[in-house]
Amino acid sequence: MYKNISFFPNLNAFRFFAALLVLFHHGEVIRTKNDFITYEHFSFFQNGTTSVKFFFVLSGFLISYLLLKEQDQKKTISIKNFYLKRVIRIWPLYFLLVAIGIVIFPFLFQVLHINYSFPYTMGQVWLLFVLFLPSIVTFTYGSHLLEPLWSIGVEEWFYIIWAPLFKWIDNKFALIIGILLLKILLLILCFNNIITDVLVVHLIKTFAFESMAIGALGAYFLYHTNINLQAWYKKYAVVNCFLLALLFSFLFFRNTCIAFIGSNIFDHWIFSYIILNALFLNLILFIGIRLNSKSFFNNTFLDYGGKISYGIYMYHMIVIFAVIHLGKKHLLTLDPYLSFLIFYSLVIAGTFITAHLSKKYFEDFFMKFRSKLN
Repeated sequence: MYKNISFFPNLNAFRFFAALLVLFHHGEVIRTKNDFITYEHFSFFQNGTTSVKFFFVLSGFLISYLLLKEQDQKKTISIKNFYLKRVIRIWPLYFLLVAIGIVIFPFLFQVLHINYSFPYTMGQVWLLFVLFLPSIVTFTYGSHLLEPLWSIGVEEWFYIIWAPLFKWIDNKFALIIGILLLKILLLILCFNNIITDVLVVHLIKTFAFESMAIGALGAYFLYHTNINLQAWYKKYAVVNCFLLALLFSFLFFRNTCIAFIGSNIFDHWIFSYIILNALFLNLILFIGIRLNSKSFFNNTFLDYGGKISYGIYMYHMIVIFAVIHLGKKHLLTLDPYLSFLIFYSLVIAGTFITAHLSKKYFEDFFMKFRSKLN
């Protein structure tokens, strides 16, 4: 019933929303460090890592659906084309940011006497970035301008592993469940202090293959199901409303819920690593299958915001730093609410414009080669 979908409407809008939540999270973290009156304690501004989980689930869902479709239609999977498509889409911007963060900015900041101390040297980290291990850079040297790149490294390693496994292992369901159960086992060992090496624990928690596996499980279900999901969502609207309300409450009101209930119901690792991913998968299926292409979320602006969400995610830290460095002394003298509005107006506009220009004049140059791949 759902084996020939070429486009899932509304998903670009939620890519855009997720990228903005990451921007707001980092904005408040950096404002706090620079003596601004901040709102970091509000749940809305605490969704950086949570939004990245959404991206992971979405990646697992879309990539696995495309691989299932390719193998079904062509009786094989072209690993070469799969890798080339990922390289063309991800590598140019990734390595541009790496060059900016470990070569260009350190040189410019020194020449221009900008008061910012990089926690690493190029010689210390270049190989880690080349190997798509930015998370180890952050683990070793602390926060830095390229910190958001950790998730790109996680996704790249997922892509490297996933396509060959999908091609070589016939039982896709067993593969997905096996990866999910293996990751759950490793998490159990971490959270029960059986695995204690700090680097190993960091890698297990950071490489969120459980998120991708849950997304892949959704893709497998969608591809093989005979259930009419539109009718299912209509029949069980109350259940779906509860699931969406639970997700919405977590994203925007979890601190209020915790204070009201008197305990942190979201604190257990099973919620953050399993249940939250399942809630995101339900959201993806709902907006991609139940909502049609004429929904509010499929308007031109939100759709384009999703198309440049990769750029928004990659550039936002640089724009935040620029606004802080150039405007801090003026923003700190303003009313806190006015300062807040001006800060985010500049950051959002600057990030959006930068991502737009990057897509039009840099990323699209490489994407034209992708269209030539079979």
